[in-house]
Amino acid sequence: MADTAVDVCGRGDGVAMTEPFVGSEALASGMLNRYELSRYYRLLMPKIYVDKRTELSLQQRTTAAWLWTGREGVVAGAAASALHGASWVADDIRIELISAKIRAPRGVVTRRDLVYDDEVTRVDGLLVTSVERTAFDLGRRELIGSAVARLDALARATGFTADDVLTLATRHPHARGLRQLEPALGLFDPGGHSPQETRLRLTLIGAGFPKPQTQIPVPGPDGNPKYFLDMGWEELMLAVEYDGAQHAESLAYDIERADYIAQVGWTHVRVAAGHRKASVIARVEREWNRLWRPGLGVAGRTPPLPGPPLDLMR
Repeated sequence: MADTAVDVCGRGDGVAMTEPFVGSEALASGMLNRYELSRYYRLLMPKIYVDKRTELSLQQRTTAAWLWTGREGVVAGAAASALHGASWVADDIRIELISAKIRAPRGVVTRRDLVYDDEVTRVDGLLVTSVERTAFDLGRRELIGSAVARLDALARATGFTADDVLTLATRHPHARGLRQLEPALGLFDPGGHSPQETRLRLTLIGAGFPKPQTQIPVPGPDGNPKYFLDMGWEELMLAVEYDGAQHAESLAYDIERADYIAQVGWTHVRVAAGHRKASVIARVEREWNRLWRPGLGVAGRTPPLPGPPLDLMR
C-alpha cells in the first residue's frame, strides 16, 4: 500500500494517500479496491476516508469536512483563520462550514449564512471565507474575549483592518452578533501574541486603564530594538507582561532581559498563570498611581467598564 497514491480530492496523481479522500472516487479511479479501502483506511465522516495510522491535523480535518459537503461548502470561522495563517487554533476545534447540508458529522457545524462570491477565496484548494469575512464572523461569535483573541491572531497573520471589516458588515445588516462586532474590532491588536496576552490586555482595559500599546521596542546601546515588551504605556515606561512556562534553557535569557529592562528605566509588572485577576489589577494600579501624572501624553485611568468582563473566554 505504500505505493498507492491519490490526491486530496480522490484523483490519482502520484500524491501518497495520507490525506482524507472520497472513498467512492478512489474506488472508481482504480487506485484502491474495496478490500484495501476497508483494510487500511477508516471512515472519518460519511463517504470520507483517511489512513488508519494518521493522527489528524486541523487542516486534514478541515479538508475532510469540506469534501463531505461535496466540495461546495465554504470553510469559515476559526478553521478559516487557521488556513489564513492564524496561530493558536487547536486541532480539535469544531470545523465551521457555510453549507446547505444538514446533519453535520461530529466535530463539524454547518451554517446557512449569506456569503457573497467576493467574500470567498481558495486556500490550498479549499473554498474559504476571505480574511475580512473571516474576521466579520469571528468578531460576532463566541464570548468577546475569545473573539478578540481570534481577531488578534488573524490580524497578526494577515494585517486586516477594522475599517475593511466594518465596510463588509454593511452588506449584512441582519446578521447575528453585530452588537458585539464593533466593540471587538475596537479591541483587537495584532501585537497580541497569545490568548493569554489578549486576556491580560482586556483585563487592563476592563479595569479602566487606557488601551496599552503592544510589542513596545526597547532599544539597545546601538539604538536598534534589543527587546520587545508585551504591552504597556511607553510614556510611563510601565510594562506589563505575561510569563508563560519557563524552560531551563531560557532562564538565563529571561534574567538578562529583565535586568536590562530595569536598567534602562522600565517598571516591569510580570504576570503568570497562577495570579488572580484582582491581584494583577492591584499591582498594575500601584505602579500606575506612582508613575502617571497629567501632561505625559497618556490618558488617565477611568472607572472600570460596566457589563460583563471583557476577558471572558471559553
